Amino acid sequence: MAVVALLAAGCGKNTSNTPPPDAGGPLPAASAPSAEKPPEANPAAAVEPAVGAAAQAGGLQWSVPENWVAEAERPMRAATYRVPAASGDAEAGECAVFYFGPNEGGGVDAKIDRWIGQMKQPDGSSSGAKAKTRKLNGTLPITLVDLTGTYMASGGPMMQVTAEKPGFRLMGAIVQGPQGAVFFKFTGPEKTVEANAAKFLAMVQATGLAK
Repeated sequence: MAVVALLAAGCGKNTSNTPPPDAGGPLPAASAPSAEKPPEANPAAAVEPAVGAAAQAGGLQWSVPENWVAEAERPMRAATYRVPAASGDAEAGECAVFYFGPNEGGGVDAKIDRWIGQMKQPDGSSSGAKAKTRKLNGTLPITLVDLTGTYMASGGPMMQVTAEKPGFRLMGAIVQGPQGAVFFKFTGPEKTVEANAAKFLAMVQATGLAK
């Protein structure tokens, strides 16, 4: 009977290496949390253009003046730059660059006349009589027109007048290259244009053949 009792006791023991549920043995190791994926760069993020960055149109190249900001593409324009407003001016200036192709866009005199026609004088006098036109020394032939008055801003497919802006100044430069003329038109409040006139002249006079 004693032998039977011992055998029964032995059968009741847990001979497995696995601890019973209430034995308080080690728990399986928890899986390590996966590393967070770093955020992907947005390829569409805007990149600030470098100061003095070169721009091209019609086989010509020019350097953008400091603090002038390139704007989004617009129809009929090779480039558009926003020129910071001078102290006291409520509106920034704008420099628009146009290239229409070889022998397109009209001749020098015709373009000058169109620009003069975009300005009117408060006293009703002729803008043509007030406009100052001259040749500039540069890498290429350049003609400049400069006048003040009320700017007849235009827009839309028919280029109709959308606003009249008194106290404005227009500086227009035509740079003649082998593939045709490139037209630079700088408009804005008189103080803003005056504060940036030297930069505009330096830009157009340094415009040369694209490298």
